[in-house]
Amino acid sequence: MIISPKGIIFDMDGVLVDSEPFIIKAIIQALAEFGLKITAEDFHPFTGTGEINCIRGMAENHNFSIDLKAATKRTYDIYLEIIKGNLKPLPGAKEFVNTCRKLGKKTAIASSADGRKVRGNLAQINLSAKLFDAVIAGEDVKHKKPAPDIFLLAAEKIGLDPKDCLVIEDALSGIKAAKAAGCKCLAITSSFTPEQLVGADFYAPDLAHVPFDF
Repeated sequence: MIISPKGIIFDMDGVLVDSEPFIIKAIIQALAEFGLKITAEDFHPFTGTGEINCIRGMAENHNFSIDLKAATKRTYDIYLEIIKGNLKPLPGAKEFVNTCRKLGKKTAIASSADGRKVRGNLAQINLSAKLFDAVIAGEDVKHKKPAPDIFLLAAEKIGLDPKDCLVIEDALSGIKAAKAAGCKCLAITSSFTPEQLVGADFYAPDLAHVPFDF
């Protein structure tokens, strides 16, 4: 199969890196410091929605009042420490990004995570931000995924119509956002099964095994 998008928009977590174990550990530790004890199972409803929404949602689910700004900052402080020397790129991620650049594709990152996390991830996996024509983080849009805002902004920043862009996502909220924006979507099944990621146009276990050529 051959497809010809002009732009490729990457989600970060679960697409380029497997950061979930580290961010879960960081949030659990940070919230414990604020007096809220949670488990890894509490995270599932919030996968792909960004750490702020995750922390807010878990606090609300436990009827716990929390300083959201302070808890989020503490989460990222912990996260950036524990990923040092431990965070790795997912299979094929760096090679796929480099291939896109060699083929003249416009590239962007559109992550619900805070810019601190995005920059920290790129640094840890030695993937230069210069390989992307735009890097959009969660604080750059008012409405997070599944709203289409982040992908609409990414397409605008790289100068393309959303219909000419392929979004690569690993979460249902991201797929919904991509389709609402008018983009094609490749779902990476690193976090969920294909059956759980309904609505994508293509599926792959990772970027080393995409089911098409450009």
